[in-house]
Amino acid sequence: MSRKPTVKDIAQLAGVSATAVSMALRDHPRIGVATKKKIVAVAKKLHYLPNHAARTLKTERSGTLGLVITNILNPFYPELAKGIEDKAMELKYNIILCSTDYDANRQNDIIGELRSKGVDGIVFASVLVNDPHITPLVTDGFPFVLVNRRIHNRRLEKKIDCVVMDNVIGGRMAIEHLYGLGHRSIAIVTGSLDTSTAVERTQGAREALVEHGLPVRPELIRECGYSKQDAYRMTRELLALRSPPTAIFAENDYMALGVREAILDSGLRIPADVALVGFDDIEATSLRGVEITTISQKKYEMGALAVDCLVERIEGKRQLARQIVLQPEVIIRRSCGSKKMTVPKTAI
Repeated sequence: MSRKPTVKDIAQLAGVSATAVSMALRDHPRIGVATKKKIVAVAKKLHYLPNHAARTLKTERSGTLGLVITNILNPFYPELAKGIEDKAMELKYNIILCSTDYDANRQNDIIGELRSKGVDGIVFASVLVNDPHITPLVTDGFPFVLVNRRIHNRRLEKKIDCVVMDNVIGGRMAIEHLYGLGHRSIAIVTGSLDTSTAVERTQGAREALVEHGLPVRPELIRECGYSKQDAYRMTRELLALRSPPTAIFAENDYMALGVREAILDSGLRIPADVALVGFDDIEATSLRGVEITTISQKKYEMGALAVDCLVERIEGKRQLARQIVLQPEVIIRRSCGSKKMTVPKTAI
């Protein structure tokens, strides 16, 4: 065929109506399996490509979602993005991936670009606690969902869909586990304290220290902005203290890898000299020889649930906001030297 094939061409060859072809290619349940297979086979034979522009004009939707993350180099995001992409494909949506590189102004530019491209909604994994770019979206009624991170704004929170872990419980779990192994001098290497994940994990960790009567020593709490390099540098400083910690809780696994390198480069052993707990359960922490105890996040599940929430909002199936909070889990590996798992009472 010298020209671009159309729905009518498929209908003629398949011996069905053009309406049946359109419904079959949209996987409509009213079309029988045998008829659908026949239509799809003819479409493939003709190398038919759907006219997305025409579909957009008809439905007023592009079938595209934006995904905004902070940095694709952080190994946390690929598994989260995989859950988002798989669910989006299942629901017949495409994904445009954008990275802010930790730049709040870039996030604002990305929002403008995505909206100008006509995306139906945005999944944000990049918001700050007091994010100035979220309010205009709420005001405009533009569909979006927050995943992993959320904002801390009582006025807006009830209007916003989000899918997160219980990071306060996760922070408590890390300290409870180390305390249960006998550690009394525990350092906390925090993420960026303008993000909900770092604020909440630090809150949970501090609460656990206080409950066990341990001092909250300011010199043992170091903000590292979720940077592996900063975590390395801060760990070297921690280990050089007159009273260095015997254990370190790194608030994500990317930083935990930097902490691990710093401990080993200081000539110390893990866990014999310094125990280590991370957060996220990225694949690298399970590798032989690394084996970092961590607080596991359901990254893939979070991503899939976020898309479910967003598509419900886009398709008008729900008006009230949903806040989904998943529970973390302690994954025991060699970096703490014990297979014992201690769960805080508040998590039971």
